[in-house]
This record gives sequence, structure tokens and C-alpha cells, in this order.
Amino acid sequence: MKRSRPTLSGNLGHVPVPLKHRNTDPMTDFDALPPPLRHWVAHADLPWSPASCLRLWRKYRAKGLRSDQVLRELARLQSKKLARIEMTANLPDRSGG
Repeated sequence: MKRSRPTLSGNLGHVPVPLKHRNTDPMTDFDALPPPLRHWVAHADLPWSPASCLRLWRKYRAKGLRSDQVLRELARLQSKKLARIEMTANLPDRSGG
């Protein structure tokens, strides 16, 4: 028997990414992001958390990357994740049901 996921309302769409509960206010975290990163997250194809984006932002900036280079890295990571999601969605159902 195939398990169905509940349909969520709001702006999460139908992305098969597991949701996590947070102890902080994501909107406050979002508002605190550097402007270029905030703009990127607002237009991202996946529901990125502000905390994970800021962690990656700081990591790449510490390596000396410019803002535009960091945003390209985030886009690259997002493309990889989307490709994995698409590949997984195309796998045959092996549950036997």
C-alpha cells in the first residue's frame, strides 16, 4: 500500500522534501539575511531555510567568494537537489502493491 503525504496549504507546493519543525521564527531569520541572499531565497525553486542558506553563505564567503559567486554555488546545489528529486520520482514503485 502506497503511503500518501498530506497536502499542505500555503507556498510549499508539492515538493517531496521532508519538512522540519523549527524553534525560531523563519520570517525574522529571513529578514536578517544579507540582501542578495534574501533575494535569492525569495526566488529559489526549493523551500530553503534561512538558517541553512546563511550557513552556506558564511562558509563560501569565508573561502573568499564574492556574493555573486556564492549565489551561483547555491544555484548549483539547488540544481543537484532538484535532479535527485526528479530521478527519485521516476523510479519504479517497488513496494509490491
